[in-house]
Amino acid sequence: MSIWSRISEAVAALAKGEGLAAVFDRLRGTPERSVAFTIAVIALGAKMAKADGQVTRGEVSAFREVFTIPPGEEDNAARVFNLARQDVAGFETYARKIARMFPPQDPVLIDLVEGLFHIAMADGRYHPREAGFIEEVARIFGLDDRCLNSLRARFVGDVARDPYDVLGVSRDAPMEEIRAAWRQAVRDTHPDRMIARGVPEEAVKMAVRRLQDVNRAWEEIGRDRAA
Repeated sequence: MSIWSRISEAVAALAKGEGLAAVFDRLRGTPERSVAFTIAVIALGAKMAKADGQVTRGEVSAFREVFTIPPGEEDNAARVFNLARQDVAGFETYARKIARMFPPQDPVLIDLVEGLFHIAMADGRYHPREAGFIEEVARIFGLDDRCLNSLRARFVGDVARDPYDVLGVSRDAPMEEIRAAWRQAVRDTHPDRMIARGVPEEAVKMAVRRLQDVNRAWEEIGRDRAA
């Protein structure tokens, strides 16, 4: 049974009046872990889109850009998305559920926060409530300030983007340390490696942009050190 078939079953349970958070909890065991992850990400994305008080078409489109929905499954995904906006459980509930699936600073958690930034910036502005939402999710995920600042610089554009922050190293770090950090970041972020370690396919797409930024940061530092 495909992940979206399982989500269809979950949606049927929701239609019978079972809460979204309760359905998620029933799906946490293997092999439903991917379904639970998918539902939690949809819920978190939906609540992110509503953080500034309204959900725009641009935000919904941005969600679809960072979360792959197979043809024919749009209705199921849309139903979970809409239910998540109405569900009484707060976004913190879903953030904690996702956080328990991965260790702190796991690349998947970083990818998810990237997706939230992408949704938040779909309307061209970064609302204070969106900022508070993302900062709290990042805290629950165990992301440090350097990681969050790097993501903010890439998406919001109101702070200077620092390639050293992208790689998580200090500006005075020796080149060998920077090279090691870059290689580790590439290994952690590469889609093939993510799939190999069992990360749900729905999360892999969100890693592609970060891999590009990691490589760009390495190139920028190389040019800076060579000057």
